[in-house]
This record gives sequence, structure tokens and C-alpha cells, in this order.
Amino acid sequence: MKRIFNKSFVTNLLAVIVIAAGYCSPVYPEVLKSIGFFALSGAFTNWLAVHMLFEKIPGIYGSGVIPNRFVEFKSSIKNLMMEQFFKLENIEQFIQKEEQQGAQILNLEPILNAVDYDKIYEGLVSSIMESSFGAMLQMMGGEEALVPLREPFIEKMKITLQNTVESPRFTEALQHGLDAHKIGEDIIGKIETVIDKRLEELTPQMVKEMVQEIIKQHLGWLVVWGGIFGGLLGAAFSFA
Repeated sequence: MKRIFNKSFVTNLLAVIVIAAGYCSPVYPEVLKSIGFFALSGAFTNWLAVHMLFEKIPGIYGSGVIPNRFVEFKSSIKNLMMEQFFKLENIEQFIQKEEQQGAQILNLEPILNAVDYDKIYEGLVSSIMESSFGAMLQMMGGEEALVPLREPFIEKMKITLQNTVESPRFTEALQHGLDAHKIGEDIIGKIETVIDKRLEELTPQMVKEMVQEIIKQHLGWLVVWGGIFGGLLGAAFSFA
């Protein structure tokens, strides 16, 4: 409140100086006194109104409205954030947009390279040997007879998997698997929990300081303009 105090002090001091000049000046003393008193009245009442926003004054109803209504302020802060910034529709649109962009740059090559194709081949051979063809293969050399098929099978499997993950059907299934609505609801729930937790920590003093921080640069001008308009009214009144 230092800036407000400086503006208020200077404005009120100037008004007092004009009043003093009215008592000392041989020229237009009544005009000067009228200007000074009206300016002091306007500046002081505006300063008092600003002060009453943040501080409780005993016996004056409505003073200290910001700390007294800090619960409503907290609720308004939450509603503003949840309804304007974190609406479910906005979160869903953001997730869907990211999904579309992600599908265009999705690189599954590291995943395909991590596949153990040798195990897949060994599983295939094991299944064949345990099937009705196993006895026939035993007559033709057993598992050794399938060794020449190992490399062609692995290469074919890689190509097949690559074609599968690049297909529109796979991409569409992947996007459907990411439920934007459910993800959005989870995000909203977590954000709301964080906001509720932080708001529970706020005290009337903290809310008062938050509001002061937002508007303090402008409050001092209320006192200044109160003095100016009060002085102008005083001048008009003296000539009326």
C-alpha cells in the first residue's frame, strides 16, 4: 500500500496547503479555501473508501469487505479457473488435437526393433513340433529341417508388423484407445484437487494481499482524482 499512501499523502498535503493559502492570501481567499476544503474532502473520502475495502473499521458497516468475504473470493477464484480455463470441452479439444499431431509423428520403429523375433520363431517351431506335423518333420530331420526358414520368417514378420502399424486401421484403433473424454475428466479432477488444496491454505490476509497486488497501482489514483474533482467543484461552488 506504499504507492497508495504516497499518492494519498501528497494529494491531501496539497489540499491542506491550498486551505492554508486561503487563510493567508489577500487575493481570492474564499476561492482558495473552497477549493482546498472540497479537494481535501474528495481525496480523504476516497482514501477512506479504499482503506475500508481492505481494513475493518469498528462501527462502520461494510468495511473490510475483502477479508470478510474471503470465502466468496476463494469460490469465485475457483469458478473462474475451472469454468474459463479448464472446461472439460477445452481439455478434450486439446487432447484430440495432440492425438492427431502425435499420430502424424508417431514413430513405432524403436518398439518394433525391441521385438524378440527369435522367440517368436522358436514359439512357432515349438507349436509345429507339438502338432500332428511334428512326427512327419521328425522323419525329415526334425527342427533342423526348419532352420533355413528362420531368416526369411523373421524378415517377413518385420515387414508384416511394419505394414500393420502404418495402416490407417491401426492408427484409428490407437486413437480410439486414447479416450479424450476420460483423460479430460481425469485431468479436470486432478486440477480441481490441486486448486481446492491451495484455496484451503488461503487466509483472509492472503486474499487481501492478492487483491491489493492486482489493483494497488490504480487505487492511489482514486484519491488523486477525488482531490482534483473536489477542487474543481469547490471552485465552481465559490463562483456560484
